[in-house]
Amino acid sequence: MTDTALTVQQTARPTGFPTPDHFRFAESPVPEPTPGTALVENLYWSVDPYHREMMDGDFELNAPLEGRALGRIVASRHPGLPEGEVVFHRHGWRTHALVRPEEIRRLPRHEGVPLSAYLSVLGGTGLTAYAALTRIARLREGDDLFVSGAAGGVGTALGRFARLLGAGRLVGSAGSAEKVKYLTEQVGYDAAFDYRTGPVAELLAGAAPDGIDVFVDNVGGDHLGAAIGALRDRGRVVRVGTIGQYNTPDAPPVLFNHADVVEKSLRIEGFLVRDYADAQEELYEFAVPHLRSGALVADETVVDGFERIVEAFLLMLRGGNTGKILVRAV
Repeated sequence: MTDTALTVQQTARPTGFPTPDHFRFAESPVPEPTPGTALVENLYWSVDPYHREMMDGDFELNAPLEGRALGRIVASRHPGLPEGEVVFHRHGWRTHALVRPEEIRRLPRHEGVPLSAYLSVLGGTGLTAYAALTRIARLREGDDLFVSGAAGGVGTALGRFARLLGAGRLVGSAGSAEKVKYLTEQVGYDAAFDYRTGPVAELLAGAAPDGIDVFVDNVGGDHLGAAIGALRDRGRVVRVGTIGQYNTPDAPPVLFNHADVVEKSLRIEGFLVRDYADAQEELYEFAVPHLRSGALVADETVVDGFERIVEAFLLMLRGGNTGKILVRAV
């Protein structure tokens, strides 16, 4: 174990897209655990779209950034935190973290499941997708589904979960021809389109000419307006995120026919994954057997080296990843 710890701090509030200049790496001695705590050396870090929102005011400047991470306990002064155990915690953007028992979640370590999956398809990303389909949309067998931002971590999990849950036609949007190909050839989407090639409403009409039953939205903007127009009677909109607007504070408002919401009896609902922690074990029960059999794949883009975590974050914001983007210790 190294003698030096690194943390990432935000140094300024961005306007539009963040740059490397909005962050700095700070060195310090590796902390010693105090009574009731344990020292975790991190192995994997998650970079997520919600970090961009928090940069506008929720993250404290010149202080270590919060985030999801997996790490191994290397020193402990609490009997319930044994050395050698791998745990999940949210003291994320740092190489080492002091944790208390209430701040960690023990990993079940299902045989045959890679450790990285507990931050992707079995972690907050997968739980977001699972809750969106089973708790909010209440997906029914045969439902036709449209997902915006379908090539990201949540979007790929949504496609794979929906297929396993018996969905009908799956349509996704993505930001490049390569991602469109990945969605249809690897993830299981029936159709996908590059939203940069034309008006989203027209592209969606071409991919789902008979309409859709469920829209899961990771993007916002014109995707939301187009989907409301394409929804059938009693359609459902699940709002997960608005990554298409995080870096454009002056983005125009979403335009759609508000009468559609009433006349088609539509339901629009957003949620925060933290409110569905009680579904974590259910997600394991659903997903782990499929991971073991190969029917489910964890779509991941892995960046090696903690020193590249800011690079990975900025890559994700510009759509440079396919699936969930993770940073791995080397």
